[in-house]
Amino acid sequence: MSGDGQRGSGAAGQRGGLTAEVGAHRGVSEHGSAHGGHGTETAPYEPVFRGEELAKLEQLFTLYPTKQACLLPALWIVQEARGWISEPAIGEVAQVLGLTPAYVKGVVTFYTMYHTHPVGRHFIQVCTTTPCNICGAEDVVKALLQQTGCEELGATSPDGRFTVLEVECLGACGFATPILIDDDFIENVTPDRVAGILQRYQ
Repeated sequence: MSGDGQRGSGAAGQRGGLTAEVGAHRGVSEHGSAHGGHGTETAPYEPVFRGEELAKLEQLFTLYPTKQACLLPALWIVQEARGWISEPAIGEVAQVLGLTPAYVKGVVTFYTMYHTHPVGRHFIQVCTTTPCNICGAEDVVKALLQQTGCEELGATSPDGRFTVLEVECLGACGFATPILIDDDFIENVTPDRVAGILQRYQ
């Protein structure tokens, strides 16, 4: 999230335009909570890009040649603030960047690191591609699902701590089975190591 270049218009004018655009999203309903399971209550959608988050986005505009180029880091800002990226949030990102919601949703659903529903406090990704599968990745998945209480992939554990997901490759075929918990990369995971690993995450 770094780069060179200067934005042509002033920050004050940009801030005013963004604030007006974001305000248009008030009143949209959003389901679920930020972390820990699927919510059932409906509440008015609160825009993300206000205050500190808006300042972060405006700083990005000074580093990238176009607003569209800020899409990936803008989505990270939303996910860091809310824990996941809802349909109203997709609409907000689209509006502040001058894109269509369909375009933004296509990007969100392409990458496994963006969450389209509430997840646990700790997000676990397990590599199950051929090299890791041969080395027992499926057994690691089973151990994670059982010991987290998630029971199935993509579900959140009853205590809200974990969500487990299979991914295509974590780029460590020589250290099967690798897993990623939040930003922690852990190699050579076996079923009997799972319980000890999970104890580190509350």
